[in-house]
Amino acid sequence: MSLAGRYANAAEKREAARAALSAESPIAIVDIGSNSVRLVIYDGASRRAAALHNEKAICAIGRNMVRTGMLHESGSQQALETLARFRLLARGFGVTTIEAVATAAARDATNGPEFVRQAEKALGAPIKILSGGDEARIAAEGVLAGIPEADGLVGDLGGGSLDMITVSDGKTGTPATLPFGPLRLMDLSDGNLNKARAAVAKGLEKTKLGEPLKGRAFYAVGGIWRALARVDMDYEQYPLHVLHFYRMPAGRALKLCRVVSGLSKKSLEKMSSVPKRRAEALPYGALVLEQLISNYGLKEVVVSAFGLREGLLQRLLGAGEGAKDPLIEYAVDMNARVSRLPVHGTELFAWMTPLFAKETPSERRVRRAFCLMADCGWRRHPDDRAAGAFQLVLKGNYAGADHNERVLMATAIYYRYAGDEDFPEEARIGGLLGPERAVVALRLGLAARLAFGLSGSVPGELTVMPLHMTNQTLSLEIPKKREALLGETVSKRLSDLAQAFGRKAQIVVG
Repeated sequence: MSLAGRYANAAEKREAARAALSAESPIAIVDIGSNSVRLVIYDGASRRAAALHNEKAICAIGRNMVRTGMLHESGSQQALETLARFRLLARGFGVTTIEAVATAAARDATNGPEFVRQAEKALGAPIKILSGGDEARIAAEGVLAGIPEADGLVGDLGGGSLDMITVSDGKTGTPATLPFGPLRLMDLSDGNLNKARAAVAKGLEKTKLGEPLKGRAFYAVGGIWRALARVDMDYEQYPLHVLHFYRMPAGRALKLCRVVSGLSKKSLEKMSSVPKRRAEALPYGALVLEQLISNYGLKEVVVSAFGLREGLLQRLLGAGEGAKDPLIEYAVDMNARVSRLPVHGTELFAWMTPLFAKETPSERRVRRAFCLMADCGWRRHPDDRAAGAFQLVLKGNYAGADHNERVLMATAIYYRYAGDEDFPEEARIGGLLGPERAVVALRLGLAARLAFGLSGSVPGELTVMPLHMTNQTLSLEIPKKREALLGETVSKRLSDLAQAFGRKAQIVVG
């Protein structure tokens, strides 16, 4: 097939892939919690699903429940109005499936069933009242969807309850539910933090989770704990403002919890990293986390942006779809949507493989994702291409990669566009990369830079221009009829790549 024919054929496949991505029906997930009511509309039932729309309303239907036994009247009315709005939004997005659940407040209040009946009319869809065990299990499935290797204890802190469950090898264990959401604790303790702390400590002592947890991780789910992580991130001057997969060693987390639980609402409101709506509840969330770490001997806190809603979506997927790698699925989707010719990403991965013969399966997976995202900056202004593509990958809304892996892929993308220029100091992410991974990022980026210089992303070109590496040389083999593709730019890029591997560049024309 001619070069033009291959280009046209690849363009047809690209458009077919993009059309397929857009053909799925959106799915709405509605979560009626004790504090907030949330709607997320996903673009389809797939592992790579992205949120078309995401909003919440703080209704606090569970406020004062300990004293009254009933849902808060004005909060319930606000929730019904919010659900009526969600119904119209879902209709506007062409949603065909609404998966709606209600959690602690609705299941425990005496007027919970009546509220749910009214809520179903407002939303125009059935609403399932989850048990505490179901809530814990679904939230954990959401965590595993975003952090497949999670091992330890998942804790979902809502306004009304703390739902916990162990996770290991992709499976969930024994669940436990305690009425320790901040709204409940504030009510139960009459605003006395010491009384609240004692109640949490006593409750955890009696809880049996079925597995030893000492030395394992705690996966924190919920807005209160995300707010707490922001405080830590701000204090540590952490360079990557991505909450998902943010880690806090247990000792540091304990110190933070003790400080925050001792601050007044007024003091917390003055902190720029604390949302004002969280200031009242944050000390209670902090004391719960403090007791969890101390009681179970946990080694670290890992923040999960995935939880109940993602778990509900995961349950709508088939077994095959649900088992797919979230990082790779995101990269495949991104490649199909933004690359000039998506097939080139797969060819790029195979073409540079001889350079990385000793990589681990984990490193191979990250390299594959990088190759699929390597053409993400072609529409950007040339002056912003390297820095803009770097930020796009660094802060992309994807799962399945920890912060070190994010930084590696983003840095490689920077070098793919900027060459071997020194990495800008203002990016401040070197500490998350480390010297060994910095070398890997440079090699990945320069390999991709050479590949695009050779092929222009035209399909089929890289397959006939293989790379070979020996102990002394890195050689590019190129057919005689493609010799015109060589030039100063290609020679320079090959030389840069060879230098990054400590080899001598060589071009073999045959």
